[in-house]
Amino acid sequence: MKKLQIAMLIVIAGAIAGLLTLTKDITTYDSIASARKKEGKYVHLIAKLDKKIPIVYDPVKDPNYLSFQAVDSLGATTKVIYHNAKPAELENSDRVVLKGQMSGEVFECKEILLKCPSKYKDDPTQQLKNLPNAYNTTK
Repeated sequence: MKKLQIAMLIVIAGAIAGLLTLTKDITTYDSIASARKKEGKYVHLIAKLDKKIPIVYDPVKDPNYLSFQAVDSLGATTKVIYHNAKPAELENSDRVVLKGQMSGEVFECKEILLKCPSKYKDDPTQQLKNLPNAYNTTK
């Protein structure tokens, strides 16, 4: 084999290895039920905080322990345990993206991303201002 062919094979093998490592980070959003079926596998959940059940977080006792109930869009609930500080505005977030894995009936969370509600969600005048000017007849 020529040196050029060997170099091309090495480049192709490196590209394949690089793509395989990138696919590890690509994941879809799961429901709580499907995450339970994939116990021990890293998944992403989109859920809401169940505000009927109190959040367990005592920064004096253990600043790296947070526990709460999450409800997905299908109505399934699970206890979430997060071993890190409580994210600011957790109670005010519209939805949360939880990254981690199921361990029995508990979701062991590694990362929490907050989806905050719109600043102007309940203000109808601001909603009208944000609409495109589709009804403007003067051109």
